[in-house]
Amino acid sequence: MTLSRFQKFASLFSLLALSATLAFAGQPIVGSSNTAFAEAPIPTPKTTPCAVTLFAGDRFAGFNAQPFSYTPPANCPAPWAKVILVADFSVSKGIQYDRTANIWIGPTNIYFGTTSEPDPNDSRHWQVERDLTDYSSIFTVPQEGAVDLGNIFNKTYTGLLHGTATVYFYPVPQGAKAPVSADEVIGFSGGPIGGTVGLGNSGSLLEQTLTLPTNVERVFFDVFAQSQSGDEFWYTCVPNDVAGELESCGGTAFREAEVAIDGTPAGVAPVYPWIYTGGIDPYLWFPIPGVQTMNFRPHRVDLTPFAGQLDDGNPHTIALSVFNANNYFSATASLLLYLDHGSTQVTGGVTQNTLAAPSPAITEKITTAGNGNLTGTVSTTSGHNFQISGYVNTSHGPVTNTVAQNINFSNVQKFSITGSTYVQDINQITTIDSTFTTQNSNGIYVSKYTNDWPLIADISLVFNSDGTIDQTTAINQSLSQNERETLNGKLIAYSELHNAVTPTDTLIFDSNFNLLGNENQSSAQTFYDYNLSGFCYSESLTAANNVITSVTNGAGCN
Repeated sequence: MTLSRFQKFASLFSLLALSATLAFAGQPIVGSSNTAFAEAPIPTPKTTPCAVTLFAGDRFAGFNAQPFSYTPPANCPAPWAKVILVADFSVSKGIQYDRTANIWIGPTNIYFGTTSEPDPNDSRHWQVERDLTDYSSIFTVPQEGAVDLGNIFNKTYTGLLHGTATVYFYPVPQGAKAPVSADEVIGFSGGPIGGTVGLGNSGSLLEQTLTLPTNVERVFFDVFAQSQSGDEFWYTCVPNDVAGELESCGGTAFREAEVAIDGTPAGVAPVYPWIYTGGIDPYLWFPIPGVQTMNFRPHRVDLTPFAGQLDDGNPHTIALSVFNANNYFSATASLLLYLDHGSTQVTGGVTQNTLAAPSPAITEKITTAGNGNLTGTVSTTSGHNFQISGYVNTSHGPVTNTVAQNINFSNVQKFSITGSTYVQDINQITTIDSTFTTQNSNGIYVSKYTNDWPLIADISLVFNSDGTIDQTTAINQSLSQNERETLNGKLIAYSELHNAVTPTDTLIFDSNFNLLGNENQSSAQTFYDYNLSGFCYSESLTAANNVITSVTNGAGCN
């Protein structure tokens, strides 16, 4: 595999010698350089939870998944009002890469994220949560599980990782109803106790052929597709025909996860451009990591229009792929089935499906001057505008479901390359506008959902006359979500979430790319989460010179 100039630089930056002061991974503390990120706590009922510890103080110093045994809580039988995973991780002082972490119950993933790069002089500690209430059914029976956090630990890579994970089960409050959760969850992974599957090219598949229950009424597919290896910086890549002269990676800057049923396109899971704490320049993420870096969220694909087709008692193949994967994406998924408890046989079918495979458009405008200086723009765009409809005949009458989505991707890269400079400015955005409609005896339910994923990355290398090299990087990465639900035209639910991280830094190297230091480091995160039920959480963080400089809570929640 040929590395781009950018990837070569990134590999040099991934083990920087940083300095830090440890702070506990609770609320961020001004003056601390411990990993800190803003994320809303998961709302919980006022009942006392039962706690089941999956593993405690596990030491991660190799690449074998570490098994554990799970037993349901004896004093908190299902159903539960909430099921929440809380995981605490730490890394000792030393030299280490960022690492990928997964936790599995049987073949089902319950956590996917990455770790913080450590400091040679101080350790780090952070905590993550995931709401697993929809996955309640997997916790009702004893199962084997595993935690997979591959890590090299030796005389060179001295940062040692530890972790503890506990699942909290909240009983349903007296007089309240339990939330509706999936009746069955089917994990798509590497084996009976999990493991991701590598998707190295567009033809690689994570798939299962299944004969499902014949009374499925709703079905969803939760997808994780994590960029790895040659695909880690996919958003910086360009078409193969110009990769050489632009000194960049090939394969274009477009990646997208596709879902198929029996070989027919059934859904789209756009890939979020997660940037890990060693990515591009580790000081950028010190102490504030990128959006979702420590705690990925799956992309949920609504396959409900296919429920009637899946109910026919025949085997069906459900497959996940990544379009334009270029070695490789680490993938897993979970199929969530919601059954019609009043029937053993639901009939129905798909009435409309206009989803087609992606067909990205590429525009290249590159000019080379007589002195060899190069300027150019490479634009990559792709889009879907589709509708899928299906019906099911259930015990409570006929139900029609429609998924209509308008998904657009754009990546524009501007290059300026001379004998003394290399500039690559990236402006990328994914927008998802979705309308999910259900028509049944209660009327018409509509959920309108929008999602925007902008990424701006400006990277500049200057080769100075004294032999030193400066790399200045500025990132603006965000995620915005908005959902509005109506029943027969009346608003019944509304929520919005905004999360943005904006770091900048300059690295200074000698002529052999040995790191001399960094300067002008700063970063900020703003987080806002609100819903119509009265929940609101906001937090803003700023950092400079590698420590937290301000923490603001509650702004905008009045």
